[in-house]
Amino acid sequence: MSAVELPELVDYQDQPKQAPAGKSAKTGELRMRFVDKDDRTVLADLYRKTPLLVQQALYWDEQIPDMACVYIISISGGVLQGDRLSVDITLEAGAKAHITTQSATKVHQMDANYAVQDQRIVLGPDSYLEYLPGITIPHRNSRYVTRSDVVIDESATLLFSEVVMPGRKYHHDDEVFGYDVYSALLRARRPDGRRLFTEKILIEPARTPVRLIGVMGEYDVFGNVFVLTPPERAAAILARTPAGLRDGVYSGASRLPGDCGLVFKAIGAESRPVLERVREFWAVVRDEVLAAELGPRPLWM
Repeated sequence: MSAVELPELVDYQDQPKQAPAGKSAKTGELRMRFVDKDDRTVLADLYRKTPLLVQQALYWDEQIPDMACVYIISISGGVLQGDRLSVDITLEAGAKAHITTQSATKVHQMDANYAVQDQRIVLGPDSYLEYLPGITIPHRNSRYVTRSDVVIDESATLLFSEVVMPGRKYHHDDEVFGYDVYSALLRARRPDGRRLFTEKILIEPARTPVRLIGVMGEYDVFGNVFVLTPPERAAAILARTPAGLRDGVYSGASRLPGDCGLVFKAIGAESRPVLERVREFWAVVRDEVLAAELGPRPLWM
């Protein structure tokens, strides 16, 4: 399905006056392929097109020194109206990678059109990927669609997270859930085409109130984390993941269809406690899958 066919975007087909949607500098592409080579994972292939940029793989994680660590950089300073972005990540057999962004993803205010980021993730046998972008901050009147397609081998593990703010909540009263559309789709399947699950989150605050009980209630920040991993690992992670309210954050995990892994969700009033709860879950995943600790938070994060 193209972005134009999405019903939530029907009202936003006008073109920006500054530059038409999807034109020069508004169609970012990033393709990365990771290979297990010489006792460590290397970034074997890299293609980048502005405004998306990756420089090189780093090896700063002392707990997993053979894991490639990559930062996705946006030279535009955020997501702009008319942006059409594409990220393609492939891990060959046995590869391990940690991918994040250089900062929060700021979806800037819009007066025309919308922005889309499409993501495709392919994980080969016994590979391991932590795809943990920075927090997403949709500004007032923004329209942002992210769609992720995952193809994962039964022996591989993917840890995939998104943490979303209600807007720039301390910038202006109208910023809190003042965006027009936030749409996030995740689909997963096996290499043979067998479907695992689909989840779509669609938030349109002006059309459907978010302060209802069972939606966001009095809370502002939500974290949505998937771990796709073999059943025995998923069961061990679930057994170590308590559910309920702690330190102002509600959180809990559930099994995904087809016994393919877990989904972990957390909501809170502020970003820091939600991020800490996600980090706790991340630590359990690392321990159960790689028998490795999650080291101290880097000073730059």
